[in-house]
Amino acid sequence: MNAPVTPTALGKPALPPTILIILYATSILLANVTLNRFIQLPVFGLLSVGTIFFAAVFTLRDRIHRAGGLKAVYIAIALALLVNTVAAAALHTPLRFIGASFLAILLGELTDTAVYQRLLHRNWWTRVLASNAVSVPLDSVSFTLLAFWGTMSHRDIAQIIFADIVTKYVIAALFAFRVRHVAVRPT
Repeated sequence: MNAPVTPTALGKPALPPTILIILYATSILLANVTLNRFIQLPVFGLLSVGTIFFAAVFTLRDRIHRAGGLKAVYIAIALALLVNTVAAAALHTPLRFIGASFLAILLGELTDTAVYQRLLHRNWWTRVLASNAVSVPLDSVSFTLLAFWGTMSHRDIAQIIFADIVTKYVIAALFAFRVRHVAVRPT
């Protein structure tokens, strides 16, 4: 079993859990503020601008796990839910989007956390890939259906779900690769 090499082990200071939690909540806030702005992909897919911000959430949560443990992850999720619900209400976001976001974050993030926790005995890559494999589609499908069902065509909803899942996987993998690459670079 490979023990993860942390930035601290390489002589680089790790970000404290508090900073990671703030970045986590901010990423979700930016995702929610831009959730109904779309980019048409060339062949198939409607990419919500919010997805670009939300993809960072998966790696940030995994880093919170490493830096502060399970309690810090639960604090991050609770803070993100609180901040985003208050911000959405202040910005007069439709209740449909507030509810969809709240439920999708709760469902996706708690599921991801549960999978990650069950795999603590495995290496970091296995934990990240397995937890994201479950939570990314769960979050994407639940949010999109709750937010847009009945207001968009089935084709558009399918395009949003497709683009959302692919983009989250790609961005999360790039973040994870970058974190892992920095961690294993020789000093």
